Amino acid sequence: MKLHAMRLKPMQDLKQSIYQYAQDNQVQAGFVLTCVGSLQRAALRMANQDETTILEGKFEICSLVGTVELGGIHLHIALSDGTGAMIGGHLQDGSLIYTTAEIVLGQAHDLRFSREYCADSGYDELVIRPVDAN
Repeated sequence: MKLHAMRLKPMQDLKQSIYQYAQDNQVQAGFVLTCVGSLQRAALRMANQDETTILEGKFEICSLVGTVELGGIHLHIALSDGTGAMIGGHLQDGSLIYTTAEIVLGQAHDLRFSREYCADSGYDELVIRPVDAN
């Protein structure tokens, strides 16, 4: 496993920045190990909803989990507000850093991730393949 560490600064887009990092570093089978930081704007798609919910305010990033690959990323985030109330969902473009985001990604060298249509779910889903030994 290879580790990748990055720090995002105010106003950077959390999802877009992680995806761009994966592209720039050819991360073909990545996963989020840890992320701490804060958002000033959160764009989330809640469970079983089609539209994105935009939240304005100051939010602590309590958890960020998901997979990262060249064809896309799938991330879920948990946030807390100033009272400690939690909210979470599918991370969307438009989630902007408030002070910082410190992120560590893992990368499996013996796997390759892709996203392909799944008739069971109706969505493009993660497909995991071993890397050819050739």
